Formats: sequence, C-alpha cells, structure tokens
Amino acid sequence: MPELVASRTDPSLGLRQVLLDDGTADPATDPGLPEPTLLAMYRELRRLRLLDEKMLLVQRQGRIGFYGEVKGQEATPIAAGFALRPDDWVFPGLREGAVMLVRGFPLATYLSQCWGNGLDVQKGRQMPSHYSGRAVHQVSWSSCIGPQIPQAVGAAWAAKLQKKSTVVAGFFGDGATSQPDFHNAMNFAAVYKVPAVLVCQNNHWAISVPSRLQTASPTFAAKAHAYGMPGVRVDGNDVLAVYSALHEAAARAREGLGPTLVECVTDRMGAHSSSDDPTRYRAQDEVDRWAARDPVARFRRYLAQRALVTDATDEALLSALGAELSEAIAVAEAAPALQRGTLFDDVYHALPWHLAEQRQELLGRPPARGHG
Repeated sequence: MPELVASRTDPSLGLRQVLLDDGTADPATDPGLPEPTLLAMYRELRRLRLLDEKMLLVQRQGRIGFYGEVKGQEATPIAAGFALRPDDWVFPGLREGAVMLVRGFPLATYLSQCWGNGLDVQKGRQMPSHYSGRAVHQVSWSSCIGPQIPQAVGAAWAAKLQKKSTVVAGFFGDGATSQPDFHNAMNFAAVYKVPAVLVCQNNHWAISVPSRLQTASPTFAAKAHAYGMPGVRVDGNDVLAVYSALHEAAARAREGLGPTLVECVTDRMGAHSSSDDPTRYRAQDEVDRWAARDPVARFRRYLAQRALVTDATDEALLSALGAELSEAIAVAEAAPALQRGTLFDDVYHALPWHLAEQRQELLGRPPARGHG
C-alpha cells in the first residue's frame, strides 16, 4: 500500500473555497454552473431558511412537539441535492432532510412528518424532523448518533455488488466521529472501495460538546488517511464549494475509485434543536462571527455581483415562498389522523394470523378463527 503523507497541500488540511465573504468568486475553483441552476440553488436556500423560521414558530406554539433547525448549515443539503443524481441514495443526519425537497418531494407531505398524520409516508413512526421518502431515495435517520454511516456504506456495497452506477451519500455531524459506527463504516468503505460519499458537517458542537473534545486530529477530514481514502475539507458556508467537492467525490465513486470523506466546516446559527438552549454553552461573539459568514447572504452577494438578484426580485421571491410554505403548513396540519389499523402495515410481507387477529380486535371486529 502506498504511504499516505499529510502535507500542507493536502486537501484534508486546507479549506476549499469558491466564494469569499464578500461574495467574490475565485475563477480557479468556480464550478461554472449555468445561471438557471444558480438561481434554483438560491431559491432552495431561501426556502429552507424561511421554512425553518415558520416551523420553529409552529413548534413554539405547541402545534408540533419537536423541530431541528438547519439555520447556518443550509449550503450542504442544498448543494447535495444538486450534486447528486436522482438515482443516488441519501442517508441524512438531522440537518439534511431538505435534500428531499431539492429532489422534488412534495412540501406538504414532507412537513406532515412533523405531525405524524395521515399524509406522513412513515405513518407516524418517527419523531419530527426525521424525514424519509423512497420516491426520492432518502432514508430516515435515527436519533441514535451514527448508525446511518454504516447503513450508507452497506447500501453502497450493495450497489457495487449489483454493478449499479448508484452512489450513496451518508451525512453526520462532528460528534458522530466519536462513535464506533463511524470507524467501522470508514474501514469497511475503504477496504471494499464502495461508491460512497461520507459527509461530516463540522458545526463545532455536538449539542453542547465542542469539537476540540471530539478529536485531537488537525481536521476531521484528515481522519480519512488512516483508513486509506481521500479526505477533503471544504468551506461549509460556501454552497458552490460544497457542490464542487460533492460532485467530484460522487464522480470518483461512480468511476469505481471508492469512497471520499468530505468535511464541511460550518456553524449552526441557532440551537441544536427546539429542545436546546445554546446560550448555556456558547459565547455570543462566536455566534456573531459565524453569522457574518451566513451562507445564504454570502451566496446572495455573489448573485448580486452578477446582476442575477436585486432587492425587487428578492421581495418577489420571499413573497412567493411565504405563500407556498403557508399553504403547505395548512395542508399538513389539516391532514386527517392516522388510522389505527396502519399499526400493522409494513411489518410483514404477509401478515401472520396472530397479528391479523389483533388487528381485527383493534378495529372492533370479531377475530376470524380457524387458523389451527
């Protein structure tokens, strides 16, 4: 095996960027996306930011029990939605559910998961903000930290065995790198050269535990060297840089060259979730520093310099998005409750007799006897 040496030119130690804080783009790293794609990205970034604001308000009003904000980390899920192919699979963490929306999953159905009602494709079996949709190749994450990483690697291995061109993206936070699942998945992915893109969203906090207590490595991306795969460290508040890194990693996987670990250096501008109070462990000056690098505002400055957005177009966009989101929330909240009988759905291909009897009893019907 060739020796892997980490140098200062190593992409796992640097920081890939396209956009500077003032919105200026580096022509050497700009992926050169067409204008309609850039505007579509901007729309998705704006929609996700506004969606968070509205849904957090819904949670504070007691209309749902829990919500996980993405604010500050929008660049990675939006970039992923554009960088991956529709047939690629996504195994998200808490803040990557919106990849589904970029891929065309219905907004009202997506939001219904937060109510667990009759429109929820998961039939109310997951807590809020644990989105999933087979139609767009996305698997629900688990609140147990890290299991989606080996699951993503397993799905990628299956794709390789079936000789498919599918790539699987697995997302996780910096805290998940302290879990055995991360290390098991990294080792297996590299040994078997599975077509996986493993994405660490390093927002510097695993709820209240800082990243300096998670690792002594110089970067999270540098961990890739120990397992024999490339590591790339990218500015996670730069949607074009994240797109470029993920697109390249997916292309590499598709060519049969194996997995890549991508570290997106970012920050959550809000709380870990609606159950968290970040003021108890995070200084305000840190929040202010990262707020100045807001990924949505930064991308807007880039588009403004190219005369693709103006105050007038922003006003029209936000008005349209507000109406779209209000309508979707109204549809989701008004959806009927789940029928009790769905409790027995999707458990067995053919329901065994004892569960069939229990379902009939639950529904108030006399059970059919004679099963022997």
